[in-house]
Amino acid sequence: MEHLSPVPESVIDALPVLDANQLGRSIRRHTEMEGLPDLDGIKVAIIGVQEDRRAYRNVGCDGAADAIRPFLYQLYKGKWDYGIADLGNLYKGERHTDTLLLLKEITQELLQRQIVLITIGGSQELTYANYRGYDSLEQTVNIVSVDARLDVGSEGRDLDHQSYVSHLVLQEPHNLYNFTNLGYQTYFNNPEEIALIDKLFFEAVRLGQIQNQIARTEPFLRDADLVSIDMSAVRQSYNPGTFYTSPHGLSGEDLCAITRYAGMSDRLTQLGLFEYNPRLDRNGQSAHLCAHALWYFLEGLSLRFGDYPIGSRANYEKYTVLVDEEDEVHFHKSPTSGRWWIEIPKGGPDSNRTTLVPCDYEDYTEALNGKIPSRWWKAQQKA
Repeated sequence: MEHLSPVPESVIDALPVLDANQLGRSIRRHTEMEGLPDLDGIKVAIIGVQEDRRAYRNVGCDGAADAIRPFLYQLYKGKWDYGIADLGNLYKGERHTDTLLLLKEITQELLQRQIVLITIGGSQELTYANYRGYDSLEQTVNIVSVDARLDVGSEGRDLDHQSYVSHLVLQEPHNLYNFTNLGYQTYFNNPEEIALIDKLFFEAVRLGQIQNQIARTEPFLRDADLVSIDMSAVRQSYNPGTFYTSPHGLSGEDLCAITRYAGMSDRLTQLGLFEYNPRLDRNGQSAHLCAHALWYFLEGLSLRFGDYPIGSRANYEKYTVLVDEEDEVHFHKSPTSGRWWIEIPKGGPDSNRTTLVPCDYEDYTEALNGKIPSRWWKAQQKA
């Protein structure tokens, strides 16, 4: 933690006088005078990472955190009974790899303390350092990326914001269990990358599949440990502040719904917000949107149900559907939250072991109509 610098006083000085219920008054803040805040009772920690050396054509995104903070601090907190700390900024290391190592160490420490981490980048390859923070926990990791591009990159390409996914897959230790992209736009992606994601039994969900039905993203987010958001996934009219923005994409409302669903996930321990570039912003429009998205994430955290896998599934309602007159597919529904899961056999045909994968009511109705949900089939291949 000694590598974190305080939240700049210039950020605070620019604010109006804050009410006691505004986030800027209730968040424990790393200051020059008092140092790092006490983390006892803290559930969520925020850090900014001032790294943009691998953000080709989007240089300037290293200043994102300090541009977002004034808008975030002025928002009123909801009915939240947990502590939030802003730990300040991680400056660029001497080398890009130094920044990644320091971020990994900070991530690891906060995960061990069971503190949910919000990372404000910086460029999206910082996701790799967030991911490596799980190494010491010796657990498999599910990652959801919200991005117009898949960011796999060509074979052998160095780690950067457009190739980090291949490094998630190939670099040891191999902790990655599942990767999901939400909102990719076909014309921005090499068909070979799209085919590779499918070959690995990962998920890639096109923008058109979730536009106007954003609730369909919830099951993917419910199963995530880490959600990484590239702000270029949001269309230009809502989000001028990134080089790679385009006329098509998610709306601001979509983004906030996604972060709220992410916060509600009982499994999720990290959210990353990347590629916002204040140099390209207009009147703070994108910074304001980022602040709203973070507010909805914090709201979601306060609404967690304690569903599976945190809680027991013993009292869940079970529904069995016969598909193709051969395959029995079992669905489970939580009586508390109304959320759905699909049952996946584990350990081969002679095993009685099963696990549950999040799904939604539409998956159940599709099964009733004879269509096996793709999540069931892909999860079967990895079980």
